[in-house]
Amino acid sequence: MQDDLLIACHECDLLHRIKTLPEGSTAFCRRCNAVLLTHKKDSVNRSLSLTITALILFFISNTYPLLEIKTEGLYRATTLMGGIQTLYDQGYWEIALLVLFTAILFPCLEIISRLYLLIPLKLYKKPWKLPIFVKFIQKIKPWGMMEVFMLGILISVVKLVKMMSVIPGPSLYSFFALIFVLTGAASAIDFHSIWEKS
Repeated sequence: MQDDLLIACHECDLLHRIKTLPEGSTAFCRRCNAVLLTHKKDSVNRSLSLTITALILFFISNTYPLLEIKTEGLYRATTLMGGIQTLYDQGYWEIALLVLFTAILFPCLEIISRLYLLIPLKLYKKPWKLPIFVKFIQKIKPWGMMEVFMLGILISVVKLVKMMSVIPGPSLYSFFALIFVLTGAASAIDFHSIWEKS
């Protein structure tokens, strides 16, 4: 890590020369008191453990039933991919693709990319093409819209309960937990200290 670091305040553009920050400390702007830089404590370990948890929850979310529906003696369970397939079969291929990308593909790529960065860092090694993967994670993060998808599921469940018996499956609970775990992993990672290793 360099002894001095030049950082421009993102609020007032005042240029600061900052010494190496100890873990858990934060640098503030002298003019407007905005946060310039935070050196998060134990960033790699916390983010890695949350990312591994996210990978497990992601696997459960895409393997087990999302919802189980019982009506007039009929029983049907559907998975997340089954719901996407149903949308596609009914001619809603645009919505099916949107759900596929925002609820499955982009979160999966984010988890795998984080593991690619964090596992070598945990072993005190520099990941290959580190800057490309840091930029990639920051670019795909806004496209993972699991929160919007979960909100849509909850609204659908509320409406379906009036007509039939709806039982939430293990996938629904793990998907809900996945949203919080991924948010925690994103807030725990210290991209600035990772970027300095490039």
